[in-house]
Parts: sequence; C-alpha cells; structure tokens
Amino acid sequence: MSRSIKKGPFFNFKLLKKINRLLFLKSKKVIKTWYRNTVILPIFIGFTILVHNGKKYIPVFINKEMVGHKLGEFSFTRSFRGHSFKKK
Repeated sequence: MSRSIKKGPFFNFKLLKKINRLLFLKSKKVIKTWYRNTVILPIFIGFTILVHNGKKYIPVFINKEMVGHKLGEFSFTRSFRGHSFKKK
C-alpha cells in the first residue's frame, strides 16, 4: 500500500540534514545509511549514498530518474545464484 498524500513522502530527517550539510560545504562525500524506506528527494540528486542491504553497503548514485522511489529499491537483498541442473 502507498502512503497517504496527506502525510506526504517518508524521509529520514538525519539523512536530509547530512545532505544539507554537504550542500553547504559543497562536498560530494559518500553517506552511509540503513534507512531503505526513505523516499529519494530532488535534493539528493548527484550524491552517492551507501545503502545497507543486510550484509554490506551498496553504493547508489542518485540521478533524476530515481526521484520518488525508495532507496531500498536500488540495494538488492537477495542474489540469484542460478537454477540447479540435472546430472546425466
């Protein structure tokens, strides 16, 4: 289910505060986060965010097509190892 329009998109204020600090300093430092449910805002464009997938941090470079999606959509938690095959 999607979030109510009245409530607006969910984003973490700590992550937004870090992005604003980097914008003020004009730095492109990488930010680590565990908040996979944060909606990508237009202010995030051009930054690389390391999103935790449960085991390690996956780098996600934010571009304008990602705005409105969640960070967890770009950090996969499962890896496909292939189908099993039958031996003859």
